[in-house]
Parts: sequence; C-alpha cells; structure tokens
Amino acid sequence: MKTRSTMSLLAAAVLAAACATAPMTTPTLDQARADFVAANNNPRVSQYAPLEFKQASDALDQANAAAARRDSLADVDRLAYVAKQRIATAMEIAKAKAAEADVANASRERNQVRLEARTAEADRAKREAEAAQAAAAQAQQQAQAAQQQAAAVQQQNAALAQRAAVLEAMLVELQAVKTERGYVVTIGDVLFATNQATLTPNGMSSLRKLADVMSQNPNRTVLVEGFTDSTGSSSYNMELSQRRAEAVASALSSMGVPRDRIAMKAYGEAFPVAPNDTASNRQLNRRVEIVLSNENAQIPPRTAGR
Repeated sequence: MKTRSTMSLLAAAVLAAACATAPMTTPTLDQARADFVAANNNPRVSQYAPLEFKQASDALDQANAAAARRDSLADVDRLAYVAKQRIATAMEIAKAKAAEADVANASRERNQVRLEARTAEADRAKREAEAAQAAAAQAQQQAQAAQQQAAAVQQQNAALAQRAAVLEAMLVELQAVKTERGYVVTIGDVLFATNQATLTPNGMSSLRKLADVMSQNPNRTVLVEGFTDSTGSSSYNMELSQRRAEAVASALSSMGVPRDRIAMKAYGEAFPVAPNDTASNRQLNRRVEIVLSNENAQIPPRTAGR
C-alpha cells in the first residue's frame, strides 16, 4: 500500500515538474496529499481499512491526474475533496475497527484472567479436597488402629482373666493359701515316706498339678522350703528338711519346670506351725512349703512373722 501511494505522489511530482509554469495544485489537493501521507504512515489503516485506503489512493490519483492535465481548479478541487473525504473515511474506519479490536482484546484478556482465576480456585479446591480426604483416611486408619489395639488389650485381659481363673481353681484344688509372699502349697509329712525324703504317689500327684500351674504361668517362680519337727538333733532335722526340699525341687524339674525357676531353702525345725507337744502337732511341722510367686515378682525372704 505504501509503495502504491508513494508512486502516486511521485507521479504527481513528475507531472508537476513537466508543467512547471502551470498551476499544479490547490490547497485542497495539498491537504489531501498530506492526509494521504499521514494515513499511509498509520499501520492501523492498512490493517483495518485496506479497501477504503485503496479507494482513497485511487481518488487521489485522479485528483493528481487532473492537476497534471491542468484541468480547471474547480475540477481539481472537487476530485481532491473526494480523495480527502475517502482518506478521512479510511482513517475513521481504521480507528473504529482498531477500537473494536482493542475492546475485543481487552475482553479476551479479562476472560483469560477470569479463566485463570477459576482454574486457580478449582486447583485450590481440589488440593483442599485431597487434603481432606487424606486427613479422613488417616483418621480412619488411626481409628482402626485404636480399635485393633483396644481389641488386642481386651483379648489380652480376657486371656489373663481366664488364666487367673484357671490358676485360682488349680490352687484351690492344691489347697494353696494366699499370703504376702505369694500362694503357699504345703506338702505334708504324709506325702513322704516315713522319716524319708521320698515322695509318695499322692505327693507326686500334688506336684504334677503344681507343675501344670507353673507351665501355664511362665512369669512365676517357686521357692521350696523344708521343715521338720523338733524330734531328733538339729543337724539331722536340717539334713532331712534339705533332702525333702531337694526331692520336691527335683520332682518339679523332672515334670518340666525349668530349674532356674525353682529356688530351695531348708530350715530344719525352725518356723514351726504348731507346738511340738503332740504327735499330731509334730506331724504338722514336718512339711515342705512351696511358695508360688506373684506375677513377675520376687518372693520375699521368710521372716519370723511369716
């Protein structure tokens, strides 16, 4: 477009030079030419009003040609006026379309900004939803873990209660006595051979029950304590109580009770449970006491009071 307009101006200039003595222009034509140059230098005119600018260029060519032919000033002015108007029209159309384009661009930019804002909001909502889901899943896992832990504790407590009930029943059967040191099972003189350290079948039967108790309660230990009456020498009584305590400890060991869970102590005629004044009372003193510890507890040593 610029090339065509420049050629038009050059042609007008050539014609003007060829007719240097004749009037070659009018103020209207000069204004039309100046307007044409301004329009030609405006990139929006060629972009938005190329047809109108072509018509304006053709009109100006006609005006220049009239001037070159030295037509009447009235004709030149008329043609120049037409060219000037068409140039103005091209400028106005270009201005209007450029404004419309600017508005459209602004609208697209606003839409793009809104779209980006909505996208950001959707992304944020998605992240919050994912975080909420993760938190809910974690809470559910924690709840399940708590339930499992509670169930495990409940099962453990039930097992402990059942084991305690079984233990109580077995200890009742063994006629065990609960003391501060633990449960005490007494193997009386009648469960040994007379004046011997050999257990009778009934004595072995009692110890087998106690061995079962030890097997089902691995956190308990026993202390086997031997006693005699005051008949005979102290050294003999100490030796007899030692042998009887060893007999009980060996029997329990042979029944599967680990030796490191069995302790032993001989007291001879010490710690009588009855006066040694009658045969029946002396029989009570001839005994082996088996102290069963409390759960995970040490057995306190015997004192004068117990």
